[in-house]
Amino acid sequence: MQLMGNTALVTGAGSGLGAATARYFAAQGTRVVLLDFDIDRARMVAGEIGGHAVQADVSDEAAVGRALDEAAGLLEGAPRIVVNCAGVGHAARIVGREGKLSFDTFEKTLKVNLFGTYNVMSHAAKRMLGEDPLETGERGVIVNTASVAFEDGQLGQAAYSASKGGIAAMSLPAAREFAQHGIRVMAIAPGLFRTPMMEGLPEEVTTKITANIPFPPRLGEPDEFALLAGHIASNSFLNGTTIRLDGAVRLPPR
Repeated sequence: MQLMGNTALVTGAGSGLGAATARYFAAQGTRVVLLDFDIDRARMVAGEIGGHAVQADVSDEAAVGRALDEAAGLLEGAPRIVVNCAGVGHAARIVGREGKLSFDTFEKTLKVNLFGTYNVMSHAAKRMLGEDPLETGERGVIVNTASVAFEDGQLGQAAYSASKGGIAAMSLPAAREFAQHGIRVMAIAPGLFRTPMMEGLPEEVTTKITANIPFPPRLGEPDEFALLAGHIASNSFLNGTTIRLDGAVRLPPR
């Protein structure tokens, strides 16, 4: 699928991986709608790239539906490319100090990361189905964001790993379901990236973290995530799987 002249929706596009992805697609000549819960941040990035911003809590199914309708109006049709970057990274032990349980953290994390991704994917695919296929036979491509934690989650990441594992696991069945309609579904599992969450850590903590990355021995750059998302959109034979983007890191237990 060509990026030039095409249309895209990027969630979590107000910062981090989502903002980098929105900027990359816009630079390739793609018309972009940026979806974020923080509409002010989304509008700021949209202003930089000539895109449009819409607001929604991805865990709210009705809100996602309204946001996708708004995006389709702005793009004059369903977005052909959807990249789901919205998510949270809450950490908590299953049983914490003094026997405190963390079901609230588990529920919140799955609602945003897993249910939110499913919501956007569902609404996007429904609208793609109404579009005419391109010359390649494609109607669209959906790129979801998992995490290397889906395979090597650390202590305190039970909720996060479960949410990202669900995203990775649904790539194949979703791709199989939509194959007859020319819609591809992929997932990227990023490792340790230079995002606002990582940038807020003390320098000594960041140094310790990057020491575990074989090569290159540094944090990943959001632009590198965006580059892979763009390649997935462009390469029509990529479908139904999860790609680790991690510098060969395998996370230690803690």
